[in-house]
Amino acid sequence: MIKRSHIRQFLAVVDAGSFTQAAMRVRVTQPTLSTGIAELERLVGGALFIRSRRQVRLTEAGGRFLPIARELERGFRLADGFGRVGNDDWPSLKLGAIRSVSGVFLQSLVAALTPNYGVELVEGSDSELRAALGSGRVHAALTLLRPDEAGAHVVPLISEPYVMLVGAGHHLARKGEVEPEELAAEIMIARRSCELLDTTSRFFSQRGVRPRFALRSDSDDRCVRMVAAGMGITTAPSSLAIEGTVPVRVVGYDFVRRVGLLIDPAWMVPDDARRRLCDISAAMT
Repeated sequence: MIKRSHIRQFLAVVDAGSFTQAAMRVRVTQPTLSTGIAELERLVGGALFIRSRRQVRLTEAGGRFLPIARELERGFRLADGFGRVGNDDWPSLKLGAIRSVSGVFLQSLVAALTPNYGVELVEGSDSELRAALGSGRVHAALTLLRPDEAGAHVVPLISEPYVMLVGAGHHLARKGEVEPEELAAEIMIARRSCELLDTTSRFFSQRGVRPRFALRSDSDDRCVRMVAAGMGITTAPSSLAIEGTVPVRVVGYDFVRRVGLLIDPAWMVPDDARRRLCDISAAMT
């Protein structure tokens, strides 16, 4: 008989793309996870994953089983909450948000939603939020939109370039644009939450820029405030600029990100879909 643990382990492998990472997500050992997946494959009568050294991919049967597993997990979650004593209307909106979104931007979005919804906020990376959305743990995710993403469940909100943020008193603050090589002697601050961290590192390394770092932090607020304090400079989406910082374009560093809401279609019941979308879209106008 298929158990919930089988479904949770299967979805964890799908979302993590790795047995090691999946085991960490569901808090079991890797051998326990492998045994659980093997049991599930025996129960469904076929292999669900193609395993290789570099990655784990779904088989054709695994791809067909995935939407079934998503619905089963949603059902388990609904069953968990059935009959609980208390305020069953809260939260009426579980909203996921990437850690690198501007606090001001997120504040304006949530402020527009709270009059109509009891909001619970969940932080995570893009991959974590997409996994949470797929398993029904959040109703909507404020995250990075991929170029091909569109449809009624996708609400684009902003498109913004990545720039170099420097302190208002920094000598580069008077220049609107700099060549990468001009940054070789600068002290940098590393935003560990940056979605382009590896790409940025390669961009500068290929141009011979290997800076020293005054700070490496998961907190965007701390990083940007240290830029304002004159400690160093950092790459960031333009919306993260605060008072005391100045955005400067780096030639060739032409990355742009689209941020928007991905909404769980199961949460968008037909009677409410239009109203919910209008609420969310209006929040940013």
